[in-house]
Amino acid sequence: MATVKDQVGEVLLGTSEEPQLSQITRTSFMKHALKDEVTGEYYLDENRFIDAVAPESEDYHKIKRYQYGILFLVADRSKAGRVTLPDWGVFQNLLAKPDAEYEVIFRFFDNDRTGYIKFEDFYSLWAAHKGEDSLPFNWNSEWATLYSGSKDKRHNMTYPQFAQMLRGLQGERVRQAFLYFDKNKDGYIEPEHFQRIIRETASHKLSDYLLENLPTLCNISAGSKISYANVRAFQNIIQQMDMVELIIRNATNKSSDGKITRTDFLNEAARISRFNLYTPMEADILFHFAGLDEPSGRLSLKDFSRVLDPAWQRGYSLAAGAIADAGQKAFASTTSILHDVLESVHHFALGSLAGAFGAFMVYPIDLVKTRMQNQRGIAGQVLYKNSLDCAKRVIKNEGFRGLYSGVLPQLVGVAPEKAIKLTVNDLVRGKFTDKSTGHIKLGWELIAGGSAGACQVVFTNPLEIVKIRLQVQGEVAKNVEGTPRRSAMWIVRNLGLVGLYKGASACLLRDVPFSAIYFPTYSHLKRDYFGESPQKSLGVLQMLTAGAIAGMPAAYLTTPCDVIKTRLQVEARKGEATYTGLRHAAKTIWAEEGFKAFFKGGPARIMRSSPQFGFTLAGYELLQRTFPMPGQGGDEGGLRGHVEPGLGLTEAKAPLPYLRSRNALKVILDLDENFGRPKLPAGKTFTGIPGFGGKSQGA
Repeated sequence: MATVKDQVGEVLLGTSEEPQLSQITRTSFMKHALKDEVTGEYYLDENRFIDAVAPESEDYHKIKRYQYGILFLVADRSKAGRVTLPDWGVFQNLLAKPDAEYEVIFRFFDNDRTGYIKFEDFYSLWAAHKGEDSLPFNWNSEWATLYSGSKDKRHNMTYPQFAQMLRGLQGERVRQAFLYFDKNKDGYIEPEHFQRIIRETASHKLSDYLLENLPTLCNISAGSKISYANVRAFQNIIQQMDMVELIIRNATNKSSDGKITRTDFLNEAARISRFNLYTPMEADILFHFAGLDEPSGRLSLKDFSRVLDPAWQRGYSLAAGAIADAGQKAFASTTSILHDVLESVHHFALGSLAGAFGAFMVYPIDLVKTRMQNQRGIAGQVLYKNSLDCAKRVIKNEGFRGLYSGVLPQLVGVAPEKAIKLTVNDLVRGKFTDKSTGHIKLGWELIAGGSAGACQVVFTNPLEIVKIRLQVQGEVAKNVEGTPRRSAMWIVRNLGLVGLYKGASACLLRDVPFSAIYFPTYSHLKRDYFGESPQKSLGVLQMLTAGAIAGMPAAYLTTPCDVIKTRLQVEARKGEATYTGLRHAAKTIWAEEGFKAFFKGGPARIMRSSPQFGFTLAGYELLQRTFPMPGQGGDEGGLRGHVEPGLGLTEAKAPLPYLRSRNALKVILDLDENFGRPKLPAGKTFTGIPGFGGKSQGA
């Protein structure tokens, strides 16, 4: 078991330890395996195999869960209807190959396992899986014979030949389907026919929004039909989705309002693309579908997401497909809300502990800062030469425990302070952030930070005044005989409710600008310097650096307000001036001690803010690992809604074997959407298998 030191090191620096594949393979197999009562051998039947390769937590809206049964036929090398541990190991090793997507399909059609595919075997399997009402496809066409030979000169296909044929198959299917519907050979088809072609050849790759609105393609020209040029342009766009998205993302990032026109897209395409130039018709088609609800022609990334993101669904279809009836919907909603509440409590508790840890670690610096700020610059009253001298004298006169005088109120106040500050900042930022671009104006950033600082004063000012009085009473007791030591409760009772808010105006004057400087600076450092984005999450060291840098100007520039606050909240000693208010304190300090007095403890404030942020972050990460949220610890392979990447060229989080399983099915469905779908009696309509991505059969 790793030591605390090792775990902290992992949090800060990460770990590169590789898991043992054989151990993962055996564990994933045994989790789902059945035991043969006769031979004692463990195996997976088709349903258990699907459970192992297609976790129920994933989204099977596009590729149905039952279709993963195709992979079972590949893994079952002996065709015995079961996958043994050796079979599973071979299959997992196959998925680890860089070209696994195509080799999986090749093995599906390679019945004799010879490394070659006979056309007859390929055709018979294709015919067995294609739907009865599927669009016809001629395997004796000129295109097909280029790969497999003409009818009387067929030849076996090697793996590279077969893979290359699959690469161009979808385009040929679309071409033949267009000719099938173009009865009068004028180069035009009806919009409904175009929709059927795309649904049968590419519905597993396209969003519901795009599929529903396919007939509107006829509106990009004056006529009411769709030409072959339109179909080709549309296909070119969907085949280049990743590059199209990169161009759109670059262009929208350069736009001041996060929106672009057709001209902006083509200009950015010219900058990025070396070989793929987009035609005017292709650009028209892209902007037509993305701009159906935005006729102005200036579109944001949100508008394009409905076209580019294959996982995009309408809200009602998501709800209907996930939960069958109203009772289950209510129960699932309640469970989700309860889980969110418990998760929030869990994070709040860990954040409170981590915040208390961070505050405790830098508390001696905070005590030195307070003592230095409270020191009056009058002859004969200078107790400390500098911060280091102050620390030495505290240890000498009060012992090491003196460095932690008043630490308890500080620890008590950390949790609500962090909660109030972070919550208010997030709420205000969320209110004024442009939902389509994710951008927020600097003015609103400053207001959000300032609002957070103002709200925290309500709770933290009473704790601050108690903490400060406990911090300085040690030096008073040392220099003034007979001074009793007071407890935190005595100070609270003595001050009363009004007294607890003494210096609140100075506290506001300090915390509002501090948060107004800190939060925007921290946000811009993360995004603009370290490159944080939906596709890139920062490590602890990067966040620590951003927080430390942001804290420096915020802490130092607000030091004068902190000095005034300290003087107002500390109980005046005998012979010392008593401040009546904010303005009087500022005037008195200026007159008696000069301008430099306003920056007493400034370096200590900087030294405290940066490491406190680091200790808090490291402690939080460590606590998350040690005490994970119940029910969320250690999904095998990190699977939970991360198989299919969404918009933004985001990389999927699932292990490569799972991604390659999904991608292999995408390629095989290019042959026909019905692959892997069980055959039904004539006249019956297939709607899926309940529990495996299909809908329940209700009357």
